[in-house]
Amino acid sequence: MQRPMIGHLDPLLHERLLEVIDMLRLTWRTSASTVLPLSATGTSGMEAGIVNLLAPGQTIVVGACGYFGRRIAQVAKRHGANVVLVEANWGEPVDRELLLETLAHYPDAAMLAVVHAETSTGIEQPLPGLARAAREVAPEVLLMADCVTSLGGVEVEFDAWEIDYAYSCTQKCLGAPPGMSPIALSERALHRMGARQHEVPFSLDLALLRSYWLERPAVYHHTAPILSIYALHEALRIALAEPLERRWRRHRMAGAYLQQGLQAVGMELLADPIWQLAPLTAIRVPEGIDGRAVQQRMLEEHNIEIGGGLGPDAPAMWRIGLMGPNASEETADLVLGAFEAVLSELAAPAGAAV
Repeated sequence: MQRPMIGHLDPLLHERLLEVIDMLRLTWRTSASTVLPLSATGTSGMEAGIVNLLAPGQTIVVGACGYFGRRIAQVAKRHGANVVLVEANWGEPVDRELLLETLAHYPDAAMLAVVHAETSTGIEQPLPGLARAAREVAPEVLLMADCVTSLGGVEVEFDAWEIDYAYSCTQKCLGAPPGMSPIALSERALHRMGARQHEVPFSLDLALLRSYWLERPAVYHHTAPILSIYALHEALRIALAEPLERRWRRHRMAGAYLQQGLQAVGMELLADPIWQLAPLTAIRVPEGIDGRAVQQRMLEEHNIEIGGGLGPDAPAMWRIGLMGPNASEETADLVLGAFEAVLSELAAPAGAAV
């Protein structure tokens, strides 16, 4: 990001854009689908999929096993969609059979949306086979997947799993600064987009954005964030050079190491172990402990930032991410050591030596 900036209409930059596209295809594991990074956050990636592929009044079935599944429902409702919410308990994935049964009641549903990696709970929602099963009961339904906390750190197979629209972000497992949202669209999604009759926001119009990112000469749409594109280009290069399969394994091993260490000192994981996500671990705050006070001390005394619960109905929890270059046993040891130090001081009687 310290390299000199060139103009957003410079042909040299446009060549870099095509290199980013090629690397994103490899990262999404897709050969022919349209991929590009929006100049916006993951939430905008979510909203872009909804407004481009779902017309007001159409039905979307949303599987929610945490905060971000419910956010999909909120965004779709603002767009005027008929939202059917299928929820799971905190720490559990959405039941696939219940999703399919619900779809069967809405055979004209235009979209099924699920969160592949639920950042608020540490759940990994299984995706293989879901799209095909969904189309057996709702033939025109498109599968949209939130891959914000999975792309680059967890196996994602856009083509093999027959996903129609997926979105992610740059700051989690890809290890780049925040501010861009890599997305992928299937041919089915492009056909839906080409047939739409409703207007979409200019900044999220994927047809216009395709013209800028993919057509040459590029068609001006907006001033692209040059330095963020440089950073994403380098982050993708690093991820693919690792290579990707080894990167998935590194995240899996680091997550398991952290989770075992937390359980060894009596911490309770929020997620069902069968569906535990590797890059994000949610743990319940022990009884009698001020969770926010622990977070503040972890940040101030150990320079480690951990998250709390998201949403008013979330149980008391801490959320720990080991993503990108931080997905390692060394980082896990730093986190475990900091937790031990902070919690032992909080548990010590007043005036006692620790």
